[in-house]
Amino acid sequence: MISNISPVSQYVFTTNEKFFFDANIWLFLFGPQTPKKNLVDIYSKAFSEIVKVDGQIYIDVLVLSEYINRHAKLEYELADNQSDSFKTFRDSTYFESIAKGISVAVKIITDYCTMIDSGYDTVSITNLMDDYVNGGTDFNDQIISEICRNNGFTLVTHDGDFKSQDIPILTANYKLLDSI
Repeated sequence: MISNISPVSQYVFTTNEKFFFDANIWLFLFGPQTPKKNLVDIYSKAFSEIVKVDGQIYIDVLVLSEYINRHAKLEYELADNQSDSFKTFRDSTYFESIAKGISVAVKIITDYCTMIDSGYDTVSITNLMDDYVNGGTDFNDQIISEICRNNGFTLVTHDGDFKSQDIPILTANYKLLDSI
C-alpha cells in the first residue's frame, strides 16, 4: 500500500507548497479539450486553488517539450487528415495557427511557473538505466521523479506509471488511487 498518493480533488492546498505538474496536467489545462471534461474540471480547480494560495509551480524543459510535442500531435489527430504524415501536417500553413496557439499556451504556462534545471548533472544515469532495463519505467518519468525527490516537490500527474515512485503525488487517476 502506497501512502504518498492522494486524490487531488480532496487535497487542501496551503501557501508556499511546491508542485511539479506533469505534461499531461498541462494538456488538461491548456491543451485541446478531450471528452474527459470531468478531469479537466478537477485539475483546473486544483490549479486555481494552488494559484489562489500562492503555491509554487515548477517546470523544466523536459516537461515543456513533452507538452509542446503532445499538444501538436493531439491537434494532428483532431484535424482528421491522417492521410498526411505528422511532419507534413506540421509543415503546412494550417499548422501555423496551431503553433501560434501552442506558443500562447506555453507563455501562459511559464508565467505561472518557475523554470528549473532538470538536474541531469546530479542524477545517476547508470542507476536510471539499470531501472529502465528492468522494465516498467519510462526514462522521462524517472527524471521527473528525481526532480521531485531532489527538490521536495509534490508531483501532480494523471500518469499511472508513477504508482511505484516514492514521491508525494496528487492525482485524479483511479489506477493510481486504487494503489493506495
